[in-house]
Amino acid sequence: MGQVVWSPQALDDVDAICVYIARDAPRYAEMFARGVFAATDRLADFPRSGRVVPELEREDYREIVFQSHRVVYRLLGEVVEVITVHHGARPLDESDVVR
Repeated sequence: MGQVVWSPQALDDVDAICVYIARDAPRYAEMFARGVFAATDRLADFPRSGRVVPELEREDYREIVFQSHRVVYRLLGEVVEVITVHHGARPLDESDVVR
């Protein structure tokens, strides 16, 4: 069993998304936050369950989709690092994820 860690950028992304949602629907913002963290829990046991990020075509950069957002992560041995939570309608630039 591996470990899922969240980068500061990914945590900031979730916070910004929740602030935006909370303007109109505070309850939905809370539900989004809980849901996105829960969606990544399975990655500890199944790190390759997400698809390869199409823009990068690298096996170590993968993503899962949660609602309308892409949760991009990378595989670092036994560690899964969530890099960013990106709205699916926005283009994903390599500089947003590759470090």
